[in-house]
Amino acid sequence: MKVLAFDTSNQTLTVALTEDNRIVNELITTNNKNHSVTLMPAIEQLMIEAGWQPADLDRIVTAQGPGSYTGLRIGVTTAKTLAYTLRKELVGISSLAVIAANARHKTGLLVPLFDARRQNVYAGVYRWQNHELVNVVPDRHLPVAQLADELSSEKEVLFLGADTVKFLDVLREAAPNAAVNDFSQWDFPRGSILAELGSKAAPIEDIDSFLPAYLKRVEAEEKWLTTHSPGDENYVEKI
Repeated sequence: MKVLAFDTSNQTLTVALTEDNRIVNELITTNNKNHSVTLMPAIEQLMIEAGWQPADLDRIVTAQGPGSYTGLRIGVTTAKTLAYTLRKELVGISSLAVIAANARHKTGLLVPLFDARRQNVYAGVYRWQNHELVNVVPDRHLPVAQLADELSSEKEVLFLGADTVKFLDVLREAAPNAAVNDFSQWDFPRGSILAELGSKAAPIEDIDSFLPAYLKRVEAEEKWLTTHSPGDENYVEKI
């Protein structure tokens, strides 16, 4: 299976081409760039270097969220457009799962997190089990202090993600038995890992209904809801 995978959910941009879980080409950049400008040229360049044509692809995989509102819209919209126009399979994978999957040989609970501002985070709880990444607690938006407190009694916990440095004091005070990742490569997404996770997941049946997993209403949506009754409408679809 030939897979194109990309993650624009946060500051890092990563794109990968894999064939039967073998890395063919991969890009990872942590520079704060405009993903709407850089994503398609990155995909095109990797495809040219690999000697692949769009028709060669079997599956498109994207990080579905949570993460940056704008970044997720770019990634999901691009993935939907490519999958629809090329008539390829589409898969969405949790952005947090991509981070957790970095710590492949770790036992215990893996807790990737992203800064959601105002001392809140997007976080999930994962574990490797029989060589498969298992989601133990669904991805959520919650106060970082609450997250640490919930995990305070666990004996083996590893927090991961580039944003953990912002919450070191809270994490260490509320969950003293937990560890904070200090292997920086594990704090950033890799397109090849996203592709691996995506190759094992079931494709989306209805591409049109595929939406980002924001986990939290953005400010614009909250304002929209003050003057609208959602009913069967969805704010994300509306705009």
